[in-house]
Amino acid sequence: MDMAAMREEFGRIGLDVSDVADDPITQFRAWFDLWADVNPYIADTMVLSTVDADGWPDARAVLLKGVDSRGFVFYTNRLSAKGRQLEANSRAALTMVWREIERQVRVVGEVSHVPESESDAYFASRPRGAQIGACASEQSEVLSSRAELEARVAELEEQYPDEIPRPPHWGGYLITPHQVEFWQGRPDRLHDRVRYRREADAWITERLAP
Repeated sequence: MDMAAMREEFGRIGLDVSDVADDPITQFRAWFDLWADVNPYIADTMVLSTVDADGWPDARAVLLKGVDSRGFVFYTNRLSAKGRQLEANSRAALTMVWREIERQVRVVGEVSHVPESESDAYFASRPRGAQIGACASEQSEVLSSRAELEARVAELEEQYPDEIPRPPHWGGYLITPHQVEFWQGRPDRLHDRVRYRREADAWITERLAP
């Protein structure tokens, strides 16, 4: 089925509270797996939204590197702007827009570090160039020139001819969801929205107006 036909089919079927899984992670995995079949190259792209020390919203694209019963995992430099914001305020939002099939997922949750062993394992799995880049870049800091960055890369290449250790300031974050919303495009902008909301130890599902 091509994407145009898929959009039409999804729009015809729609989305209702009675259609979704009991928990949002199971529902997300079902939607994500279908989207990955449609466009695997950008399937893991999501927008992470945080708030800075002055109360200004801040957003950027990151890559989803894991999803399980705990929540959603991504990795970054913890001394970067987003890392500092997450250390100061452990609440954040994720947005995934899958325009080709007219679907969107929004997540709001609490942020924590993944276990160090998981960060070590993921860092070790990265290509050498990405490992060097994570060590070389003082992410979000002002850089005088690209030459400065390239000199740091060359220095690290010489310093670590073999295994590259994970920098202590680089690691994974886990977003444990408090709310997850699934949005399905429908004709005439009468879209379907189903939200999961955590209440005590249970998930409440409810339909929202488009």
